[in-house]
Amino acid sequence: MINPANYPGRGKVAILRTRPETVLDDYERLMHLADYQAALPKDKDTFLKINISWQTWYPACSSAPWQVEGVLRTLLRDGYAGERVMAAHNRTVVVDAYVGERNNGHKAVVDKYGIRNVHLYEPDVEWVRYEPKTPMLVLDEVFPDGILLPKPFFDTNIIQLPTVKTHVFTVITGAMKNAFGGLLNEKRHWTHAVINETVVDLLAIQQEIHSGLFAVMDGTFAGDGPGPRAMRWHEKDIILASADQVAIDAISAKLQGFNPLDLQFIRLAHERGLGVGDPRQIEIVGDADLVEESWGFTQEDTFASKGQKMIYHGPLKPLEKPLLQSPVVPWSFVASRAYHDAYWYPNVGQYRVEEALKTKWGRLFKTYVPTEPEDDGYWRRFALRAGAATVAVAAGALVVNRLMRREDEPLSVAEPTQGNGQAAEAIEAHEE
Repeated sequence: MINPANYPGRGKVAILRTRPETVLDDYERLMHLADYQAALPKDKDTFLKINISWQTWYPACSSAPWQVEGVLRTLLRDGYAGERVMAAHNRTVVVDAYVGERNNGHKAVVDKYGIRNVHLYEPDVEWVRYEPKTPMLVLDEVFPDGILLPKPFFDTNIIQLPTVKTHVFTVITGAMKNAFGGLLNEKRHWTHAVINETVVDLLAIQQEIHSGLFAVMDGTFAGDGPGPRAMRWHEKDIILASADQVAIDAISAKLQGFNPLDLQFIRLAHERGLGVGDPRQIEIVGDADLVEESWGFTQEDTFASKGQKMIYHGPLKPLEKPLLQSPVVPWSFVASRAYHDAYWYPNVGQYRVEEALKTKWGRLFKTYVPTEPEDDGYWRRFALRAGAATVAVAAGALVVNRLMRREDEPLSVAEPTQGNGQAAEAIEAHEE
């Protein structure tokens, strides 16, 4: 258990300039500057909590492959046993982590170093109910039947691997938000209306269940605007590390141009003593002059996030439970995939990716993933199901229409039977 009042590295953030030619060595130097070994005992298992915010590669969206490699190489060089170091992935309803780890270069790194890859939602991973010792802000109310956590995470070290970027719900996202996917089950969208309080609760839980906690953040590419997917990318050439999840998020926020204590989740965590959120109280090591930068990033919404906020905080709030906590909830997943994957990426994102691949970091990325992105097949499956459903609805409407004819109009028994048979044939054709 980590003492939030006095853990190694509390209130200390390391930051460095970097370039592709030296980035792996720079990550090693960065972690040493942040004194990571004091935070992560070697006699415990260590998980690298990789961030996959999209199964497609997009700059600054998900953990960078050189970020994963830099951290992993440093651990192994410093004597952390390879059999006790693992990569951890969570699944989301809109992102296929198996496709994402390949498209983002994570799988290539994990395979290169021969470490174990753990997907937390596979049947062999047990989730257990946990009763936090710290009073919760919201999680005990959101999940009155109990908070479920992955059993492999107990009494282990965790290294969070976020990127520097904005977020439509939390203004910026970083180390604290990176725990959101790994620690909560697939009903975690229930917490979006209280997301700031949720990530603070999760940090308190992490400090209770983990033997060590550390964060390494990549800002080689940084994301501005409606994060974590529909962003504008910028080359910023920086990397950060800290054992203090609050402090590293505060410095990331400051770099992006936000006042950290104006961000609710940073302020709450700072006030509850979980870390240091006031930049004036944070010790900077490394290239300390970088912290004086302010990039002028802005938080923006997408069409999809505007709709979500109407449900969480606006006029549709009374419909939150029926829309997002009932059997009809898949509509929201389809809407998100429709916006980001079917509309935004082909019309906007793809062109930004092509430009990013021409940069120095884009060229480095292609050494990890030299092939075209893998298609997860979502839209093909969706089209088949939608087509089948459309045919079924049409067939049902035909039958209802026939049955509603005037009583004096003759009704052939063969007609609805023939219609149903045609519908069945059409469904079979779509399924093939």
